[in-house]
Amino acid sequence: MTKKEKKKDVVDKTKKGHEVTEAKTITKPLSSTEQYIDQFAGIAKRQMRTAKIPASITLAQGILESGSGRGRLAVKGNNHFGIKCHGWQGAKIYHDDDRSKECFRKYKEAESSYRDHSEFLTGRKRYANLFKLKPDDYKAWAKGLKAAGYATDRKYPQKLISLIERYELYKYDAEVLGKGNLDELVKVNSGVLRYIVERGDTLYSLAKRYSTTVEAIKELNNLSSNDLALGQELMIPN
Repeated sequence: MTKKEKKKDVVDKTKKGHEVTEAKTITKPLSSTEQYIDQFAGIAKRQMRTAKIPASITLAQGILESGSGRGRLAVKGNNHFGIKCHGWQGAKIYHDDDRSKECFRKYKEAESSYRDHSEFLTGRKRYANLFKLKPDDYKAWAKGLKAAGYATDRKYPQKLISLIERYELYKYDAEVLGKGNLDELVKVNSGVLRYIVERGDTLYSLAKRYSTTVEAIKELNNLSSNDLALGQELMIPN
């Protein structure tokens, strides 16, 4: 066998024994709910600025009531909040809800549904107590909506809160209120805070700032040392 033939034989064996693959970056596709949030977060934030309704609550209601924009009322009538006619003089769509063929409002575009949702809440006395709540207290708002009679589902508040926390919708409230986003401290749930480590932070300084202990932070985050990295995400006992 010549040197050329030996070289070719080595190449052939390499090809047969080792499959060469290119590194590929696989991007997980957005879920329909995430797509819905991307599409309507801006509108929800605008409504928060004008109507003082938390963007997180508006988005969570839109997701829940419209099935992330896939429900019949949303598709056929651009109605994202399940608002019934109630003296409505505009276009109408009929849909089975608590009773057969109930009358619901129909809009030309989804953004009109969002504006009408704000007007619906701000224009009725039974929702007046909601606007006494803090604009970023989404839990109180969720419970207040149920208490005011927005929905008959007993678990309505829990469903809204679950959506807000699962998709971190509270960050849109923080943005509108000028509190930044997830680069700053954001409340995740009662008893726990999410914090992004900044330059100069130490476990001791964070423990002192948030009235906890170094060991409590380490235990919650499964840390084996006191070292922190810039941009690292920590959960802090509140």
